[in-house]
Amino acid sequence: MPSFVLHYLVTGIRARLAAVRSGNLDRGALSLEWVAIAIGLVAAAVAVGAFMLTKLHSMEGNIGNGK
Repeated sequence: MPSFVLHYLVTGIRARLAAVRSGNLDRGALSLEWVAIAIGLVAAAVAVGAFMLTKLHSMEGNIGNGK
């Protein structure tokens, strides 16, 4: 992952967490929902990546064997 993408994600999460801590209940609740959604999406992406990596490693011996 390029560093600018990671920087963008971290900056966005920090801004949303700051809104949660600000005491503004309307803005904070919405930001908290976005943080929860972002955490869920990252967890899903990591899980899919781990699954695909495992499958690719298990099938790498078949390359060039015609199977």
